[in-house]
Amino acid sequence: MAARIHGGAATALSTFNPKKLVAPSRTNLPAARSSKRCIVAGGGSDASKKSLSVRHSQKLIANAAVATKAETSATTGTGHELLLFEALQEGLEEEMDRDPHVCVMGEDVGHYGGSYKVTKGLADKFGDLRVLDTPICENAFTGMGIGAAMTGLRPVIEGMNMGFLLLAFNQISNNCGMLHYTSGGQFTIPVVIRGPGGVGRQLGAEHSQRLESYFQSIPGIQMVACSTPYNAKGLMKAAIRSENPVILFEHVLLYNLKEKIPDEEYICNLEEAEMVRPGEHITILTYSRMRYHVMQAAKTLVNKGYDPEVIDIRSLKPFDLYTIGNSVKKTHRVLIVEECMRTGGIGASLTAAINENFHDYLDAPVMCLSSQDVPTPYAGTLEEWTVVQPAQIVTAVEQLCQ
Repeated sequence: MAARIHGGAATALSTFNPKKLVAPSRTNLPAARSSKRCIVAGGGSDASKKSLSVRHSQKLIANAAVATKAETSATTGTGHELLLFEALQEGLEEEMDRDPHVCVMGEDVGHYGGSYKVTKGLADKFGDLRVLDTPICENAFTGMGIGAAMTGLRPVIEGMNMGFLLLAFNQISNNCGMLHYTSGGQFTIPVVIRGPGGVGRQLGAEHSQRLESYFQSIPGIQMVACSTPYNAKGLMKAAIRSENPVILFEHVLLYNLKEKIPDEEYICNLEEAEMVRPGEHITILTYSRMRYHVMQAAKTLVNKGYDPEVIDIRSLKPFDLYTIGNSVKKTHRVLIVEECMRTGGIGASLTAAINENFHDYLDAPVMCLSSQDVPTPYAGTLEEWTVVQPAQIVTAVEQLCQ
């Protein structure tokens, strides 16, 4: 049975039929402020054909458009360059301006501006009550944020490092994901949990963790991973507006990526993958930092005569089986590239989903390239060996396409 998160709880859907790839209904978001045009941006090339279902009685503003990133840029004609951490900050600031219920809490998020400056300047603008510096006690301030969400606020909880959120795992698992269900629908938990993670540059084992696999089994939780300034801002805004608890994974090495993003307001769909590069020979599924390793490998593969299709899955829970399935039906071969651990990782879950739903369309077994099941070494050369490199991706594609 496939599962869809709705209203904070996991509900069962009818068995997915890969032969009838009809776009599933998408959880919609509250309307943006009426003074600006809001573009709901998807990643796939056929995103404009997909419908967005309206949650309860909320509706998108009348002139909103569903557009791909390329279409968005063409529509606006203008834009401004931002680093990824600045895009996150801009999205957060816009939502705090838009909705007085949005607040931020975490260690050093106030006048210091956060460990990676995502909350820089917000305390001066919104005050110490809406941008709350907390003690070094993840279990306490995560629980406080969940309780605040139950009373009607929309907290954004920052983990200074995603590894530290293991100390708050009880709150995230037993309360954040389950309270909507266990309260009989009396409470919604519109909370965003975000922070840096992934393998950095010699940060050591404890600060190089990838926790996607830890949280993916929690019922009622949505998970997304940003990879560009454009989708970082769009996913941040969408996560804040969602009625579901959302974990937003940011990679520590991507904060200084620069990209031109539209001046107009936009949001990204929390349940939609992004088509990065259309192709015909093989589907490469990836997310976060590995997107750039894959695209580096893609240049080599094109020179060798291969035509890979690259998809940034973005939504780690639930998976966008519509976009993934259409690609598998076209290429018949799948390579998954992730930075998560091999055992019990996102790639393992994605492999299972593809085999269950699209087995008849595969001409070769699904291959998954993951980080090694070892603590990340401090030594730079050893650290590099634990993470998938572009040369390994090229070799795997050559094997699958033989």
